[in-house]
Amino acid sequence: MSFKSEKQRRARTARRSWSPWLVALPVAAIPLGIAYGWATMPPNDDIEASFPICGISARITCVVDGDTFWLDGVKYRIADIDTPEISEPRCAEEKALGEQAKIRLQSLLNAGPFGFKAGFRDEDKYGRKLRDVYRSGQSLGAQLVDEGLAHRWLGFKQSWCG
Repeated sequence: MSFKSEKQRRARTARRSWSPWLVALPVAAIPLGIAYGWATMPPNDDIEASFPICGISARITCVVDGDTFWLDGVKYRIADIDTPEISEPRCAEEKALGEQAKIRLQSLLNAGPFGFKAGFRDEDKYGRKLRDVYRSGQSLGAQLVDEGLAHRWLGFKQSWCG
């Protein structure tokens, strides 16, 4: 048997051995998602606080930027979005839009009770709790996206500079 045909045979065998998993994993994930609440309705609106903009003092409950805030001493990152940077923007347009996103998130969080929904990961690499934030069954992250103040999080940052 030639090297090329042996290599092709191994590749076909490897593909066949993985194919049952490609079907089984998504099917197995459905009950797991239901058990952990990933496939259920949004959470109850049982969290309420007053959110100022974070300053240089201790951060207990405040808004850092358009997708990050502190609540009762815990730092949260809205998991389903990415907003423009304000601390290290790549252009003036990004900084200005980031400031708008920060003020809008503050307004949304202060508008009344909301709830958290955890996803697949509990924390990001910076130790922030990753949560989707909902009010009355509507995602606040999706609202920021609809208003042009955020991008849906796709696993990487998208540019805000024209």
